[in-house]
Amino acid sequence: MIVPLGFSRFGLRISCIIGSVGLLLSAWIRYAGSTRGLSPDGRYALLLIGQIFTGFSQPWFQILGPKYSETWFDLRGRTTATMVIAIANPIGAALSQLIAPAFSTVLILAIITSAAAPTAILIASKPPTPPTYAGSHPSPPAVQVLRAFIGKARQGEAVMSLRERADMTIVTFLFGSFVAAFSAFSILINQIFAPYGYSSDEAGIMGGVLILAGIVGAAVLSPVFDRYLTHHLALASKILVPLLAACYIALIWDVRANNYAGLYVVMVVIGVASFTLLPIALEIGCEVTRSAETSSAALWFTGNLLSVVFVLSMNALKDDSPDASPPSNMFKSLIFQACFVAVIAISVFGLKGEQTRRELDVQKQQARHEGEARGG
Repeated sequence: MIVPLGFSRFGLRISCIIGSVGLLLSAWIRYAGSTRGLSPDGRYALLLIGQIFTGFSQPWFQILGPKYSETWFDLRGRTTATMVIAIANPIGAALSQLIAPAFSTVLILAIITSAAAPTAILIASKPPTPPTYAGSHPSPPAVQVLRAFIGKARQGEAVMSLRERADMTIVTFLFGSFVAAFSAFSILINQIFAPYGYSSDEAGIMGGVLILAGIVGAAVLSPVFDRYLTHHLALASKILVPLLAACYIALIWDVRANNYAGLYVVMVVIGVASFTLLPIALEIGCEVTRSAETSSAALWFTGNLLSVVFVLSMNALKDDSPDASPPSNMFKSLIFQACFVAVIAISVFGLKGEQTRRELDVQKQQARHEGEARGG
């Protein structure tokens, strides 16, 4: 809730600067923790503080992506803009795995962060002319959205219908579950494949295929949604969510020795479906709450929280018993992952996803054009 409150107080530009400063401090605190003059406890303390700053800073950019899209982009580019910002995090994570080992010191990574962080000052809070009606008006405060969600809106405040509250609940659980499943699988991918004879390089390649396929798929499909399927976000979810759940179920049997072809196919489908659903879920959340930053905060909070639960649970389910075949396999972990997302996926068929924000934007846009035509 800190990010929506901070945004309402400081605006888009200052909020991004806050996130950048946090990342900058994190980089240099970690560097300070790598110096030889410190005791092991001192190094650990600085490393922990640096990670805390990283954890504090990252959500500013995750959460404010949909609000940036709403503020700066019109109806034909909003979903694409949300997609670009949303997938920046997994792209950065993938690049860091490639770049970080190439540098032997934390100093170089801190310098790279120092070079990138100041670009936040180039972000403007709003354009000279708002692209849409939603972009020209401030979102309801987070507290108002929360009261509306629980049906306790006060007179004069934003109201959410029962249908909208149900949709937000469904989207939150779907988003959180699939973000958690994707994150946990990506983090544990080496432990999942190693017992079946796959090397760390082969597991890394599969993880790379997962992310690369997702990037390409989202880059291709998001503009299609903006241009041609703009009113069918809920329908797209009802197609992609069951497909994604089926892939996680298939992993239970696909993770076996020498099954490269089958695994690559599943990796591609999971990547494309996951990255495509990411901006769709964020946009539906904006539509039903009319508050881009608050809905995004709720979705990402759920996703990050469940990611921790998934990683810990799947790691705990690793079979280290003497009679495990193969040793240290994560078969039970894959069953847990598949069952969890499959049960949650059923809820997508109750999603209606009325795009009230977009409909209002279209009405205001048509009224403005008619007024200009009469005036001309």
